[in-house]
Amino acid sequence: MNTKQILENIEKINLELLKRKCNSKLENYNSGKVIHEKQMLFHKCQKRNRWVFGGNRSGKTECGAVETVWLARGIHPYRKNKKDISCWVVSLSTQVQRDVAQAKILSYLNKDWLYDVVMLSGRKDNLESGIIDHILIKNVFGGISKIGFKSCDQGRDKFQGTSLDFVWFDEEPPQDIYKECRMRVFDKQGDIFGTMTPLKGLTWVYNEIYLNEKNDSEIWCESMEWADNPYLSKSEIELLTSSMSEDELESRRYGKFTANGGMVYPEFDENLNVIEPFNVPLEWYDNISIDPGLNNPLSAHWYAVDYDNNIYVIAEHFEAKKGIEYHANMIKTICDRLHWPKTSMGYISALIDSAANQRTLASEKSVTELFYDYKILVNPKVNKDLFSGIQRVKTYLKNAQGVRKLFIFKTCTNLIREIKSYFWGDSDAPIKKDDHALDELRYYIMSRPEYFAPKPQKSLIQIVKERLYKKIKYSNFRL
Repeated sequence: MNTKQILENIEKINLELLKRKCNSKLENYNSGKVIHEKQMLFHKCQKRNRWVFGGNRSGKTECGAVETVWLARGIHPYRKNKKDISCWVVSLSTQVQRDVAQAKILSYLNKDWLYDVVMLSGRKDNLESGIIDHILIKNVFGGISKIGFKSCDQGRDKFQGTSLDFVWFDEEPPQDIYKECRMRVFDKQGDIFGTMTPLKGLTWVYNEIYLNEKNDSEIWCESMEWADNPYLSKSEIELLTSSMSEDELESRRYGKFTANGGMVYPEFDENLNVIEPFNVPLEWYDNISIDPGLNNPLSAHWYAVDYDNNIYVIAEHFEAKKGIEYHANMIKTICDRLHWPKTSMGYISALIDSAANQRTLASEKSVTELFYDYKILVNPKVNKDLFSGIQRVKTYLKNAQGVRKLFIFKTCTNLIREIKSYFWGDSDAPIKKDDHALDELRYYIMSRPEYFAPKPQKSLIQIVKERLYKKIKYSNFRL
């Protein structure tokens, strides 16, 4: 792009900014003193597969509509803009399309931006009451962008054949339609984004998007709740909260996925317990914990503790169908990278499940002995009590005073995934699935001295009152 073209584009954007002032809603979107921070996180994210899981009225649909208009008009403040955009807005049904996504998009469009509108039903002079097939709008770079509307009740066949720049799912689509839409953006390296309230339980979205089981680097998700929306009345939030059951609140207020038995660790908040990696002081290094597995994954994590008894999970090794030699070499490689301390004899110390002491017909040596051969000294004397271990982990994730003492580097993706997917079963015990990292997390937490929160400091008035009370008490005693 030469200098002349750059100047022309700048002029077009400046003209667009002036025109936007005619539409106060788009102009004022997150531009005043009150900002919906999580909406802005969504808009600023550069990933190609973004999802917002939000409660009703949390602001999730609003940011989906604005994202669509910004991209179609070529005025997105955080992404590369281009002309002649082609996209779909996908709703559950045509009625939901008209009442929700379509209405939101129309509220952010100026009439002079419209090039043409094609209706499925209703009249062009009353767009809000009809059902729109697609809208052609003027792009600031001189092109025409097309916003097409689709509904899931049309079936997968109606989602074939078109090449698109992006797709917005307003609420959770069936998996076959999601996969078909991914193919529609494939050749243009386009985007998928979704805004939904997870009312259907642990569906494919939970596994593929929220847990990101395949560790897709382009997937990003965020949860929104009522308190995140600065435009909601606090008194109304309190009133509605008091009228809902715990399960309803989880999905409708907090935008969380729920199962029949509920999460084992509802205290876990990915925004607070998961942190960016940083250079950990060597004196904080504490221990390694291992849950052995051959066909199942072997899980190992490296733990550090600061002077305030905060625990940091700073590294992860998680892999299945490998032998002890492979795992031992991987553990030593990570230790070398971290400059992890060794014993005076050059061994690496670690905790391990006591089952590692058992010998099998396949080997004359136990896992403990095999690790020792590779200079990893594992201690199998761990506390495996499931329920006391869970309770101790809970207090580190968030204690009764609301204090969090357990922080996980975001690079430890498998531990994070397992925490998010750990649910109670019908037998009042956690469902035994994908818990290898969680087992060795419990072993480590249980190896630590039990943490007691410091008592709140007494005020000067409390101290004086106690002294006066003691003085009166002992003077009466002498009498």
